[in-house]
Amino acid sequence: MSRIVLFGATSEIGGEILTRLASGNDLVLAARRPEALTELEDACRAAGASAVESIYFDAGDVDTQASVIDDIESRGAVDTAIAAFGVLGDQELAEHDGGEVARILHTDFTAQAVLLTELSGRMKARGHGDLVAFSSIAGARVRRPNYVYGSAKAGLDGFCQGMQDALRGTGVRLTVIRPGFVIGKMTEGMDPAPLSVTPDVVAHAVVTALKTGTPDVWVPRSLGVLATVMRLVPRFLWRRAPR
Repeated sequence: MSRIVLFGATSEIGGEILTRLASGNDLVLAARRPEALTELEDACRAAGASAVESIYFDAGDVDTQASVIDDIESRGAVDTAIAAFGVLGDQELAEHDGGEVARILHTDFTAQAVLLTELSGRMKARGHGDLVAFSSIAGARVRRPNYVYGSAKAGLDGFCQGMQDALRGTGVRLTVIRPGFVIGKMTEGMDPAPLSVTPDVVAHAVVTALKTGTPDVWVPRSLGVLATVMRLVPRFLWRRAPR
């Protein structure tokens, strides 16, 4: 049996991942609105989870992240942790409102980096553990229409690459998932981009990566080729790229 924690448990992708990993495992759902997790709790139990617990977790309150992890681990060490929280933010607002810029960067980069650091330290001390973080095609090369969100993901991606290198030989693995446009509640009302995927497709890729030990995953796989091509596009053309 493994103890698996989903940070940002109201995430559609996170919920899909957890139901796939539920069978025989002890699950902790951490979210700012734990009262909204009843349906996911039931789905995890139906999928065979040995235990399901929901707790309050505010990702943005980085000063309390360590105490939340300590509370979780007082009832059992974390074997696998998935950081599934994040915001798209309002790009138009962010272009003239520093507060919105701070909110996006704090949630999508700082809070993620702090959580991964706190978790990895505890896992390294035990000599084993799995971490999952979500980057994005938006961070592969930042585009004009969503440069605030894209820059947060670019920063997180760089942080994760460095952490992956730092974790070599420790027994702890960090899996970085890089999806394209995900069709779901978070992107409701937006036109799907090419190579769009759904939460269940991303979840399947995550579970497969954890089983195979694949450290870097593009979803869909062809997105990795696109990311390589994107870096070669001249700047004067790139600035005209759509979202």
